[in-house]
Amino acid sequence: MDRSSEKQSRKDALRTLIVLPALAGALALTSTVADAADNKAQFKYQGKPDAKTGHHCSQCQLFKPPHSCSLVTGTISPNGWCTAWVKKS
Repeated sequence: MDRSSEKQSRKDALRTLIVLPALAGALALTSTVADAADNKAQFKYQGKPDAKTGHHCSQCQLFKPPHSCSLVTGTISPNGWCTAWVKKS
């Protein structure tokens, strides 16, 4: 029996056991970051007030001055609006 091929197989198996879970974790993290990076479309964010009501982000409970939101990602205009708008209490 040739032991050199058996040792190589064990070595390859160990690499696979280590690399595959790490790769799967990296891919899952990448898709999560990408999804989180672009959720403006999900909430129909626009950089101007709502045409029907005149509501805008600076009047919203979720708005975090000067340019962010608790829910919508990225830079948010105080004059913008989205479907997650909630009146400040």
